[in-house]
Amino acid sequence: MKIIKKHKVKAIKTALSLTLPLVIISCGTQQKEVSPQLEKQAELAESKAKPNILWIITDDQRPDSVSYYNQKVFGTKNSPLGYVESPNVDKLASEGVFFTQAYTNSPVCGPSRGVMATGRYPFRNGHYAFELTHQNPDFITPTVSQTIRDYGYGTSVFGKEDSYIFKWGPGQGFHDANLFDYKVHFKHDLQANGLGDLYTKAGYDHSQGAPKMVGSTENVQYPNGDTRKYYLKRNAKALTEDDIEQKQQTTEEFSILRAYTRHQKDLILAGVNPKPAGETVDAYIVKEMQNYLNNADKQFKTSWGKSATGPDSSKPQFVQLGFHLPHTPVLPPKEFRDRFKDKIYDIPEFEKSELDLLPAQLRTIYQSMKVDEMTYEEKQQAIRDYYAFCAYGDALIGEAVESFKQYSEANNQEYLIIFTIGDHGWHLGEQGIEAKFGPWIQSVRNAAIVVSSDKSLIEPGGVNRDMIEFVDFAPTVLATAGADIQSDQYDYLDGYNLLDVMNNKVAKRDYILGEINLVGGPRAYLHTERFRFSMRTRPFNGPVKSDYLGKDLKWALNVPAEKAEMALYDLAVDPAERHNLAYQPKYAALANWFRNKLGNIVLGDGRVEADWSKANDYHISNFAKGADDKIADIPAHLIPAVTQ
Repeated sequence: MKIIKKHKVKAIKTALSLTLPLVIISCGTQQKEVSPQLEKQAELAESKAKPNILWIITDDQRPDSVSYYNQKVFGTKNSPLGYVESPNVDKLASEGVFFTQAYTNSPVCGPSRGVMATGRYPFRNGHYAFELTHQNPDFITPTVSQTIRDYGYGTSVFGKEDSYIFKWGPGQGFHDANLFDYKVHFKHDLQANGLGDLYTKAGYDHSQGAPKMVGSTENVQYPNGDTRKYYLKRNAKALTEDDIEQKQQTTEEFSILRAYTRHQKDLILAGVNPKPAGETVDAYIVKEMQNYLNNADKQFKTSWGKSATGPDSSKPQFVQLGFHLPHTPVLPPKEFRDRFKDKIYDIPEFEKSELDLLPAQLRTIYQSMKVDEMTYEEKQQAIRDYYAFCAYGDALIGEAVESFKQYSEANNQEYLIIFTIGDHGWHLGEQGIEAKFGPWIQSVRNAAIVVSSDKSLIEPGGVNRDMIEFVDFAPTVLATAGADIQSDQYDYLDGYNLLDVMNNKVAKRDYILGEINLVGGPRAYLHTERFRFSMRTRPFNGPVKSDYLGKDLKWALNVPAEKAEMALYDLAVDPAERHNLAYQPKYAALANWFRNKLGNIVLGDGRVEADWSKANDYHISNFAKGADDKIADIPAHLIPAVTQ
């Protein structure tokens, strides 16, 4: 493969000048020889010298579903729970650097993807839950996909993007913000056109003119094109006999395990996919990326027959590939499920007595997401099918990566590949739950891979064990595209370029940050290598209303310790985070230190709260500006000694 590198652009311009006619342009008292053809071809060469970028993001994926991760962290190819397989991701990891400690800044998809899209913490972009945000307010900064266009890139996204950033106007509602030049969404384009498998969606009544949402439906799509749809919930009335019978048919036909022990009882935690491998919604996400790349500079038909145009090969490409798996419904195709059906897993230990040590917020998460009351075999099935679904994802990732490499080779371009292993984590019984949403390690710890075709930039086989955060992906992409992220223009970025982290060009952070406002209400977390701390940040649940913006921002710092609902885990004595020590006399002073450190950062160092129902209504708090210094510096006398 012949690659044009950035340092060759000057030589290309010189060579071109020997063959192209010149035009004399007068510039004041000086004359400059310029050839339009030369400039155009030089610009093309410079554009070609920029690498294509593929950013892969999976949904709800634990890092221990990847053998390479387990080998580097635990010294064995299997997860601590048992068997996993990931040959394609393992191969990708061996080609670049593997970051073993990548932390999400919010353990749920909307705000986590908002972080990745903007490069800003939730408390600085005002995105804490599933708010429909927009780009009207003054504090808003552009997304990665918007900014990278300024550096000559074509942009596309396939599958799940869902950063919850929309276009909005008074009386116009929320609409697609055109964050990418080309977009294929797993719901609106694939499932809606019969290219799904089994999924839920809102059910509408069209009998009275304008459609009215009347409940939620479960939809089954078979390989032969047949479909079934029935209600899981009807808002104004009970389910019909047909609804109940069809749901039972699905449960039996596909060996479905539903979350019957918790609030969302219909959520599918395990089962077999109605579609074979290669025909699921995630398979079509990959197919559409391949369809797009295989039709550069020409028109083509999508899998559902829509006319589209492939990428402009004169531009470097930024491609974001968002898998839906292994998110619920957890439904691996039979081919992959059968490979795991006889595996036995170690079920994470949990005792209900652990709940006695938890504040109300965290008990709420348990009550909403609990699986400890399921049978042993049901717990085994949930773990088996989850890891089988991840293995299926590995096969699809292998296909996608190979297609992207082939596109880059065909167009004589370098490439950079980033794989964010999960937009957050997933519990498989830890803390008694199967979910995310918590401040615990299984909710917030992920991993990442960065690979370059230019091996002088990233050598194969690297492993980095520093703590990195999801705010780091945006500056990494932008710096790769040619942005000077150290300039004032990019002061808003909260993270580091991962290549700088890898090469020790930035100071190591002592802690990671995050915040969420879902299920249990507003809660922030700060993790160091030894300690995991979290606390309630606001005295109410749900979003901030306009008349409350800027009020009571120091509440969490001033209330009695019990009302701050703190949790503190000492990994030196409790690596599984089963015993909250925040209110134990031995740890009380340390918990209060963490409370002040975290509270000043997320509440007083650039915190944004916005009323997203309005164009430009927000408040920024800076009563502790500069508190986020990345330095823990815990007073030594507060750290309990570890006794053997």
